[in-house]
Amino acid sequence: MVVLAASICTKGGKAVISRQFRDMSRTRIESLLASFPKLIPTNTQHTSVETTDVRYVYQPLEDLYILLITNKASNILQDIDTLHLFARVVSDMCRSADEREISKNAFELLGAFDEIVSMGYREQVNLMQVRSVLEMESHEEKIQEIIARNKEAEAKEELKRRAKQLEMQRREQQRRAAGGGGGGGSSYLGSGGVTGYSSVPRFEAPDVSTPSPSRFGASSASTPARSPAFKGSGMKLGSKKTKQAELLDALGGEVLASTTASDLGAPRTPTAPEPPTIQKVSGRGSLPEVEPESVHIIIKEQISLSLLRDGGVQSMELKGDMNLQVTDPAQAHLRITLASPSTDFGGSALQFKQHPNVAKFTPGQPRIVALKDSSRAFPVGQSLAVLKWRYAGTDESNVPLSINCWPSPSNDGTCEVSIEYELENENVTLYDLVISIPLPDGSYPTVTSHSGEWSLDPSSHSLAWSIPIVSASDESKSGSLIFNVGGVDVSAFFPVEVSFIGQGSLAGVAVGSISRVDGGEGPAFSVDALVTSDEYLVV
Repeated sequence: MVVLAASICTKGGKAVISRQFRDMSRTRIESLLASFPKLIPTNTQHTSVETTDVRYVYQPLEDLYILLITNKASNILQDIDTLHLFARVVSDMCRSADEREISKNAFELLGAFDEIVSMGYREQVNLMQVRSVLEMESHEEKIQEIIARNKEAEAKEELKRRAKQLEMQRREQQRRAAGGGGGGGSSYLGSGGVTGYSSVPRFEAPDVSTPSPSRFGASSASTPARSPAFKGSGMKLGSKKTKQAELLDALGGEVLASTTASDLGAPRTPTAPEPPTIQKVSGRGSLPEVEPESVHIIIKEQISLSLLRDGGVQSMELKGDMNLQVTDPAQAHLRITLASPSTDFGGSALQFKQHPNVAKFTPGQPRIVALKDSSRAFPVGQSLAVLKWRYAGTDESNVPLSINCWPSPSNDGTCEVSIEYELENENVTLYDLVISIPLPDGSYPTVTSHSGEWSLDPSSHSLAWSIPIVSASDESKSGSLIFNVGGVDVSAFFPVEVSFIGQGSLAGVAVGSISRVDGGEGPAFSVDALVTSDEYLVV
């Protein structure tokens, strides 16, 4: 396809804005637009007309026309798709499709046109990508602006410091001159009179801690000292650090909190060593807390999954690790026996890796986590990753939560979207499940049926479907949501994003029992198993 020009014109053929993608004179494009309204047939639903030289592909836009002028060899289906993208860009950037609003946003619209078509050929972009390019901000420009502001502030502070220094030098010269001329002023004026220093007040910094008597004794009480002529804030301690912190924030760094002066000045008192504490997992959301015992085990898994909208798995990766925390030294000589998994998740593709000091699993035997040297003990008071596992594959039977999004366009320009979920892995219970479905630009949904709660996310223009808990033991195992929205482009509802935090292990890794190496009574233990979604999409 070759797009010669993209234009918005009135019904009389007057150009409001026009962007030529090939070398065309202004007279030529005005002539083509002026002849366009005369070519439109009456009582027909066609959206394209042809002449001996060019083809017009057009669409009404309230009282205007948006049209593409192409050569006759161009693919008309691609031209119509490109025209629809142009129309969506105009509707997204302008509050109303009138001549005044189009002219007001002409510069931004022409920039968007250049992102869609380059040198007459369509770029592989969608509306979201065009919007992202137009709104993109320069990170380097922000940094340079911050550096320039810092330099300006430092120059102002240096100017204040030098002005104060000159003022102090001037006062010192006046004091010396007055002191040299009135050395015998006390005997000349008689006892009880003012001294020779009273005529020129000396600069003194105010004491903010406790009021002190005047340095000039009784003479200062009889002669009030005038205020210094220069009043300025001078250098402010810490202001430069604040500017540097602003620069670090722009660079993505973290500024550590400094120790307060009171903490530095106060003497340290010896304290008794605190017993080792159990590290708790942050970012739990609504996941119930687990009360830790002297032997505490944390099982963490993270899943990245990309499902195909027509069925099947594009990619799937599961990473997990087991961390052991022991707070009682008497219970540090132990071995952990893993429970037999209820399902064969991953099969041979599920790979385990032990800590270098931990013995490997024996094939055909129960999985046991224990040190190679049984005389040694696990470290006390710290978290130790004793076991890791990983799965990567495309087996659909390993998908923990299936998502089915089914848009159905209708003839009236709207689309009915049905989306449902079902918990496939019964080893986990999901909390704070959120399924985000993108919406066509400028359209808002009408929800006709739903389980859970739903809301609109204005930042991403998507519908957020929230289910607080999904369990295999009740009716929350599956759910559905149906809504109607304007638009017939089914690709606008993808990708669907899913986020959750789960309790349990997708791979079926669980602790069966914990026993002492010497055969004594096994210690009390607790297990905190959770699953998080790194990236869970339906594309």
